[in-house]
Amino acid sequence: MKTVRDILRDKGSNVYTTTPDATVYDALKQMAEKNVGALLVLEEEKLVGLISERDYSRKTILKGRFSKDTAVKEIMTADAITVDPETDLEKCMELFTDKHVRHLPVIENERIVGIISIGDAVRGVIDHKEFIIKEQEKYITGKR
Repeated sequence: MKTVRDILRDKGSNVYTTTPDATVYDALKQMAEKNVGALLVLEEEKLVGLISERDYSRKTILKGRFSKDTAVKEIMTADAITVDPETDLEKCMELFTDKHVRHLPVIENERIVGIISIGDAVRGVIDHKEFIIKEQEKYITGKR
């Protein structure tokens, strides 16, 4: 089974961040510019949370708040669930499903080394299953 490290190797380990005191508007603007659905929230290089488009829609728009007047810390998901690079994708899929999250920051030796989304994990699982199918076809047909 593929691991988080495999996913990061394929997609890259770019991590986009914001601070707790930034406005939600600025965070959304950065997400749009980077074409990502979430930003890690760092305070003095320490992960303190995650802000996603989902946080925005549920905790800003639906509550009648204004993104230019709301700080990231007011709507971010604190205590983000994290994984390490050796976590396999099956475990990640369990976390996405059981914890109802769409993004997992990747931590190694207390350092942020990337972030994966549910889409990254699904692609990884599909790629792995396609590889297994092709290998089995080669074995069955004798075309190695």
